[in-house]
Amino acid sequence: MLLTLSTTMGERPASDLGFLLHKHPERAQSFDVTAGKAHVYYPRADEHDCTVALLLETDPVELARQARQGGSWALGPYVNDRPYVASSLLAVALGKVFRTALAARCEARPELVTRAAPLRIELPAVPHGRDRELPRRLFEPLGWEVEHEVLRDPDRGETRYGRLALRGEHPVSEALNQLYVLLPVLDDAKHYWIGQDEIDKLLRAGGAWLASHPERELISGRYLVHARPLVDEARRRLTGDETDHDDTTETRPLAAQRRAAVLEVLRTTGARSVADLGCGDGKLLRDLLDDTEFGEILGVDVSTRALRIAERTLRLERRSERENRRIRLRQSALTYTDSGLAGYDAAVLMEVIEHLDPERLPALEHAVFGHARPARVVLTTPNSEYNSHYPDLANGMRHPDHRFEFDRAEFAEWTRRVAGTHGYTVTSSGVGEADRRLGQPTQLAVFTRNDLSDRDATP
Repeated sequence: MLLTLSTTMGERPASDLGFLLHKHPERAQSFDVTAGKAHVYYPRADEHDCTVALLLETDPVELARQARQGGSWALGPYVNDRPYVASSLLAVALGKVFRTALAARCEARPELVTRAAPLRIELPAVPHGRDRELPRRLFEPLGWEVEHEVLRDPDRGETRYGRLALRGEHPVSEALNQLYVLLPVLDDAKHYWIGQDEIDKLLRAGGAWLASHPERELISGRYLVHARPLVDEARRRLTGDETDHDDTTETRPLAAQRRAAVLEVLRTTGARSVADLGCGDGKLLRDLLDDTEFGEILGVDVSTRALRIAERTLRLERRSERENRRIRLRQSALTYTDSGLAGYDAAVLMEVIEHLDPERLPALEHAVFGHARPARVVLTTPNSEYNSHYPDLANGMRHPDHRFEFDRAEFAEWTRRVAGTHGYTVTSSGVGEADRRLGQPTQLAVFTRNDLSDRDATP
């Protein structure tokens, strides 16, 4: 499987693409991925033109073990199109190899992240099934000029595959996220088990454009392999209707349980001003804004794309003037000190730290606990021990962009060290259905600054 992305980068040297992708143009790199190896190299990288290639080399033995990919006939696991045709295998490789670019992060050239660049993407073989117009219906509404040439068999005529070329001006991160979602949609299949977390992946990668896409229903259905409960929930979240029809903890999505747990901590501690650091799609901000107990709310994210999604989630244009005065959105990197984040009763780091490279954690610790110093910090992160409940995770972690995940002992050691270093006390608990041996899926820590009065510090 091969994918190439080419650009002239407009007014900048085209080779700056290497900064956005975090892959040096002068080196070829290889990565272990599901069912094989992914290779990244640059056929051309100079001042005027730059092309990066992602080549996925599949392991036929591993593919044969995934018998469902070959169909129901006896030789299906051994004779199939998986090694050659763009599919969820390529999407997972894209997510692992370019995870920082997908997350719209580039500390070396932050000004490039949101800048649209002239791009050309080529895939020599993509499936379209019986609908040869499907690639156009998926990509043209997103602003791409689509070239789709149906491939022909000398004996049987037209096949259900085609050569696909896309041209357009887009930020690189947006283009990659669109491919991450739409490659499995074209194939109408996935090579791994689909669970609740798949909705989060879909909304994280497609939230900025999927809600208004004319093929939203087809995309959601195929991406979630037509699992009706997942498709229905994705539709509710895309349209802003996340009503819980059953309030028992066991039936609520883990993301909703996390938000409820964080909100309970904030309410119990009496916080009036709250900064959601790494606010992502803005679901927690919406919950905070809906509760008049929180008088000042700040949403912070390094990604302008995430802030646009959060703004859409909040529907500020439908809010009252008083509500709009209570909330602000701000772009900021949590690994740098920012005085605009100081002075809050509470800061929330919900599912944030695992997206940082471990060597960048001390910078976040200093920026949040050492410089901003909120009265309290409420932090959640996955419990890696619980991942055995999800046997088909694509890269062994909950999300392709996770750089690490703490087990319970590692998390306890880290929280104690951070609290002791920066003058906080810490208590820990969990969120989600408990396993007697493995704990709960989400770990939660509440840091309280030592200089608070005894009354204020009481949970």
